[in-house]
Amino acid sequence: MKLTKEQQQEIKDLQSQDNKTKRVVAPQLESILFEAIPILDHGFVRVIDYMGDDTSIVQAARVSYGKGTKKVSTDSGLIKYLMRHWHSTPFEMCEIKYHIKLPIFIARQWIRHRTANVNEYSARYSILDKEFYLPSPEHLAAQSKNNRQGRGKIIEGEQAKKVLDLLKKDAEQTYDNYETMLNERYDGSIVDEKETGLARELARMNLTLNTYTQWYWKTDLLNLMNFLRLRVDLHAQYEIRAYADAMLDTLKKWVPITYEAFMDYRVGGTEVSAKGKLVLRKLIKNEKISMDQSGLSKREWNELMEAFEMKDKVV
Repeated sequence: MKLTKEQQQEIKDLQSQDNKTKRVVAPQLESILFEAIPILDHGFVRVIDYMGDDTSIVQAARVSYGKGTKKVSTDSGLIKYLMRHWHSTPFEMCEIKYHIKLPIFIARQWIRHRTANVNEYSARYSILDKEFYLPSPEHLAAQSKNNRQGRGKIIEGEQAKKVLDLLKKDAEQTYDNYETMLNERYDGSIVDEKETGLARELARMNLTLNTYTQWYWKTDLLNLMNFLRLRVDLHAQYEIRAYADAMLDTLKKWVPITYEAFMDYRVGGTEVSAKGKLVLRKLIKNEKISMDQSGLSKREWNELMEAFEMKDKVV
C-alpha cells in the first residue's frame, strides 16, 4: 500500500489535533484514529470517526444517565445478556465511520450489506488511480470442485505465472485505453492536444474489476457486527475477509467488552435447530440416534457433528 505525500500529511495533521470533548472516547481506538491500516497490495482501512463506547450500550439498555455506581463486571454481564438474548437495539446506539480503499469486485460484494451509509469515489467526476489488485501466489487458487462459490487447491508453477501475467496485462491494457479515451492521464497531463476526450462516466466502463476504488462507510455497531460475523468466517472470500479481520481489530479497540461477547456468542458460538437440540440431548444421555431418525438432512447432520467435534459420526 502506497500513500501519497498529500495523504500522509493529511493523516499527520488530523492525528496532531487535540480536540477536547465531553463525550465518551475509546482510548485504544483514539490511538489509531485516521491511521491507514494496509490491506492486500494497495488497499487500506481507516477509522475516521465514531460515537459511543461500551458504556453507551449499557446506558441505552438501562435508559439511564452517566455511569452511575455500576461496576465494569456488571456492565459486562449486561452486555453478554443482550448479546446472548439477541436484544440488539442498545448496540445500534454506537456508530463508526471508515475510509476504505478496495478493489471494485470486492466493493460490489460488500455493498450487498445494505445497512450502512456509503459515499464512493466518483469516477464520473475524477479519474481512478492506476492501481490494480493482483493476488499473491498463496491466494491464487483453482475453482473448488464441490463448492461453486469457493476455492480449491493452489495453482502453482507456469500456470500461476500465466494467470498473474494475464491479470496484470489486462488491467494495464484497459487502463491505457481508459486514458486514451479520456485523452488524459491519471496525473492530469493531456495525451493528445488535438483530441477531445470521452466523458469520464463513459470511459470508466472499460476498467477491470480489480481496479481500486474508495469510499466512506458509516454504520452502527449492530450492523458492523452482522457484517463481521459473515465476513471473518473462513467460508468468506479471502479478499473481503482481509478487510473484515482488520475491522474486527478496530472493534476490539473500540468496544472491548462487546467484542468479547461478540466473539463468544456470534463468531465462536453455534446455532442449533430444535431438531439438532434433540439430537444433542440424546447423545449427551448416551442414547443412540442416527441421521435417518433425527429428521435432519445429511448436510445439517454433518454440520452439527463437525460443530461439536464428533467427526466419527459424520456420514
